[in-house]
Amino acid sequence: MLLEKAGIPYDVYERASEVKPLESGMTLNATIAPMLRQVNLFDEFVSLSKRVSSIQVAREDRTFDFAITGGFDLAMERYGGETRLISRPVLYDLFLRQVPKERIHLNTKILNVEQDGNDVRIYCEDGSIIIGNILVGADGAHSTIHKNIYAQLKEKGALLPQDDMPLLFSTVCLVGQTRRLTPEEIPFLAEEECQFIRIVGDSKPYADDSFLDSEWGSETAEEMCDQVKNFPVIAGGNKRLTVGDLINWTPKGLISKVMLEEKVFQTWYSGRTVLMGDGNTEKQCHKCACLEAMCFSDDPCVNKAFFSECVVMACHKFNPSGGAGAGNAIHDAIVLANHIHALSLHPAADEIEHAFEACKTERIQWVEKAFATSNMTQCLVGQGIKPTILRFVMRNMLEFMKQRAAEQMFIYRPQVAFLPLDDTQALFKPAPQHSLHICIERLKDQDDQSELAQTV
Repeated sequence: MLLEKAGIPYDVYERASEVKPLESGMTLNATIAPMLRQVNLFDEFVSLSKRVSSIQVAREDRTFDFAITGGFDLAMERYGGETRLISRPVLYDLFLRQVPKERIHLNTKILNVEQDGNDVRIYCEDGSIIIGNILVGADGAHSTIHKNIYAQLKEKGALLPQDDMPLLFSTVCLVGQTRRLTPEEIPFLAEEECQFIRIVGDSKPYADDSFLDSEWGSETAEEMCDQVKNFPVIAGGNKRLTVGDLINWTPKGLISKVMLEEKVFQTWYSGRTVLMGDGNTEKQCHKCACLEAMCFSDDPCVNKAFFSECVVMACHKFNPSGGAGAGNAIHDAIVLANHIHALSLHPAADEIEHAFEACKTERIQWVEKAFATSNMTQCLVGQGIKPTILRFVMRNMLEFMKQRAAEQMFIYRPQVAFLPLDDTQALFKPAPQHSLHICIERLKDQDDQSELAQTV
């Protein structure tokens, strides 16, 4: 979408025969509001989503413990945007409508990647070879592009040791989404705001059970459904529902058991290839039609439902508890688009790598902060001493400390340098954005050179 706005030639290659994201929900906050205004999608996004003003933490007996409100209720005034929940297919359609259909090539499976100082080539299953200047792998950490690039770097002895270590599963997640429900079934649905409630369960057998990677998918989810079906759901009014009710309202084909991984990779690029965007494990991508290669990626593989969401990255993989995966993928796209737009007309490989390094340098500090926040949010509903201490701290935290924490979360609000800047007034100014200033300076230089040429 951003490359389309910039007038930069591009093509998107997708291995599925159709783009069909699973039904799910996802949260996006004030950090993407400037970009949405720049591409004239902010008002439509607001109309399609629901406001989130707090995260409520409750006990298994359905009594509320405390709420995290710092920054949410005053987010528009303070940061120029709010945290909102939107259906994944709806958001995906909103973005996809901005990309001409002829730019997206479906049913194209990438088998191999080769690159040199002149170009980058992708070899497809149908025998075709596609040549370009830059390849953006937005297809997850277990994808063809990711594996090829890491294998090539390892062969050269250039892959960092920490990136060569196997990924460890940290969480087992049951994901799915019900059919459309009514306020009679879920009274909270009548509320104008989204009710974001997390329940801390008492110790249960499934809380610390272990599973094999082979136990992935909808076929193996039935046993886990039986284990969690009695877990309470706070639905509003006098309704006393359980996860079992939600399972009964959900088509079986939309329920899966997923093994989640967490990691911030240190290797984001090699040569003319850069990694970014939302992805998932290879099996999930195959099922959910993960995009093989694109430059503005909000991948269909994020499964946020009544249980949780599943968000991982090609270069950073977040625990879903923090809800930071999709937003950070969009931040990646903004910064990368700025640096690509700032390249010369026929960039050499060294210039491209320098741009990729600048992109990583700008993004990784914010990625690592988001990673830490996601881990903390996961811990919030866990068992043991550390989660108990964390809940005590959150329950008794002073309001100004909550506001300070929110400021750190929402102060990074990147903008697209080659579009009219968003000048929405906010109490807290956004953090400095290196790619914005670099791109604007180069655009000014190009304008000056053009004026000089016309004068001569």
